[in-house]
Formats: sequence, C-alpha cells, structure tokens
Amino acid sequence: MKISGLLSRSGRELPGLTGLARVDRHAEALVRRVGRGDIAVFDQVDLDRRTADALVAAGVAGVVNAAPSISGRFPNLGPEILVSAGIVLVDGAGAEVLRIKDGSRLRLHEGRVYVGDTEVACGVEQTVNSVADLMIEAKSGLSAQLEAFSANTIEFLRHERALIIDRVGVPDVEVPIRGRQVLVVAAGYDHTAVLAALKHFIREYHPVLIGVEAGADALRTAGHRPHLIVGDPYQVATDTLKVADEVVVPAQPDGFAPGLERIQDLGIGAVTFPAVSNPEDLALLLAEAHGAELVITVGFHATLHEFLDRGRSGSNPSTFLTRLRLGSKLVDGHAVAALYRSRVSAGAVLLMVLAALAAVIAALLVCDVGGAFGVLLRDTAKGVVSWVKRVG
Repeated sequence: MKISGLLSRSGRELPGLTGLARVDRHAEALVRRVGRGDIAVFDQVDLDRRTADALVAAGVAGVVNAAPSISGRFPNLGPEILVSAGIVLVDGAGAEVLRIKDGSRLRLHEGRVYVGDTEVACGVEQTVNSVADLMIEAKSGLSAQLEAFSANTIEFLRHERALIIDRVGVPDVEVPIRGRQVLVVAAGYDHTAVLAALKHFIREYHPVLIGVEAGADALRTAGHRPHLIVGDPYQVATDTLKVADEVVVPAQPDGFAPGLERIQDLGIGAVTFPAVSNPEDLALLLAEAHGAELVITVGFHATLHEFLDRGRSGSNPSTFLTRLRLGSKLVDGHAVAALYRSRVSAGAVLLMVLAALAAVIAALLVCDVGGAFGVLLRDTAKGVVSWVKRVG
C-alpha cells in the first residue's frame, strides 16, 4: 500500500477543520457539554446571542446548524458573534447532521461536513461578509415581527390577565423581600462581568439574591449564596440547589411541575409557580408581588435586538408585560454598576486618606509627645490601613 494513500485516509492532508462532534437537537442543552476544539451540531432557527456567547466561552472550533442561523425574520445576533470569534459556522446543513454519532471525528470544508472521507451533509459556510449581508436583509423583517408581537401580547394577556394585573397565582415564599432591594441574575448577556462589577454593591446593601436557573450557579461562582432559585432544577447544579434558602419551580397552568421530581429526590423544599411565562419573568413577578423596593436585573434583555433575539414568540409578550408591571422599580444592572462606581472613586478615597494622614502627622509634630509619637503614629497607620481595606 502506498504511503500517500495512508496519509490521505488518516486525514492529515485533507483541508478544512477537524474536531469531535457533539450532537444534540437543542442548542441550550448542548452548550453545557461541549469543550474546547469540539464541533457543535444542533438544530436552531435564528441562532441567538446567548447560545453563541456560551459556545464561544466553551471554546468550540466549529458549529454545524441543521437550520438557518439567520432566517430573515429579524436581525439575530448569534451568527455574527461566532464568525467574529473565528468559529467556523456551517449553516442550513439539513436534518441529516443530527444523525451523526456523538463523538465522531468531523471535518468541515467549504460548507461540507465529512465523517472520515464520507460527505454526510452540505450547507453554507458563513463569513463575516455573508453574515453582514444577511443581517441587512433581516432588518426588513422587524416590522412584521413587531406586528406579530402585538397580536401575541393581546392573546397572552387574555390567558394571564389575573397573574399580570392581580398577581393571582404568585406563591408565598419564606425569604423576606418586602421593603428590600432584590438582585435577579440570569445567564444572559455579559452577566459575569456585570455581576463582578456589582460586587461592592452587594457587599454594602445586602440585596435579596435571586438566581434564574444557570444564573444561580453564576451567583455561587462569584462568591454569593442565592437566597431564591427560580426555574427548572435540572438547569442548576446540585450544590447550588442545596445552599439556597428556597427553590421556586415553574409549573404548567394545570399545576404539573416537571422539575419538581429532582427537588424531591434531593430532599429540598420547594414551591411551584403555575404560569406560561419564562423563568426570568416569573422571578421578576415574584419580587414585585412580595413588595421589593427595587429590582435590579443582570443578564436580561436590554435592547430591541436583544429582546427579539431569543425568537420566542410565546415568551416575548410575557417579558414586555412583566416590565410594564414593575415600572420604575426595575433597573438594569449595568446602570447600577456604573452609578455605584462613580459615587466614590478610588482617587477620591486615596486623596481623603492622604489628607487625613497629613493632618495627623502635622498634629503630632506640633504636640510635644516624646517617645509616644512613634507608638501613636504606628497605631494611626494601622487604623488607616484597616479603614482602606474595609472601604475597598
């Protein structure tokens, strides 16, 4: 057998990107188990920013989407994030890719998907320029989406009017919320960075911490203990569930809660929240109904594009009406972090410390204290250092 034939079959001379396939029809489930260098294979129309951010953070080398990542309904943000990060995106590859065996070694080249030497699917390899062109075309679909959203909002209000207007169905919780500030964290846009920026705010004001599914894990990773967890328990780490004061499990309108079984297996107390809204909105309604003074959100949608980016026509009306329900109580975490930082800057603290230290030294030099000067100066210095640590 010729050596060149061996090399060709081993794939060493074949062009394109190679990696292990991680296959799941649902992208949200897949992002929890992909690793660096893997090729993620899933089926999601209009790839959203949250999923794309998770794939970039996982370090995947390529993405194969059975469906169009940009359908043209609205300008979703996911594909742009992937290609900007240098991740190969093969789009519209068809349902055949979902039959690829998990763990197989894939090769992607010019939109074609290979297992070994066999081509198993063919799509379109997106580039920065092609994504930009598709985004321009997709902007024309915004008006149609907004019209559909208006109709869905009216329909949603018919079914959930009692919850949104009269708070009917909101469960009682043991965590004291009335009159307190509440921080609600979801695993969304820049949630890790915003949570880090709010570290000093949390330390000073001690708000009620509510984690929405993976947002509860983010709180714990940042060194905080969530008081409440809202969402599907299967989306939260076991250790995080055990340290929370209480868990609120979303339930269907008839009262059936699919995630309650895991809570019961762990021996953790929980309450159910029957509604068709998404977990983020349920957390906000819960805080508002129990008398929160201020509700600060981290990882939630903030702009029109982000609001439409999820592409969930059933939940968007819930999101819109929930924010109307909270009104002026609702504040974005980015704004709180910016305002809190500007209130006491590091330069102002340093200037105040230096001024106080100079005044103390001047007073000691004027007074005739003899040998006590050194002792007093050391004690004063220790006190200043301790105060700076507490402020910082």
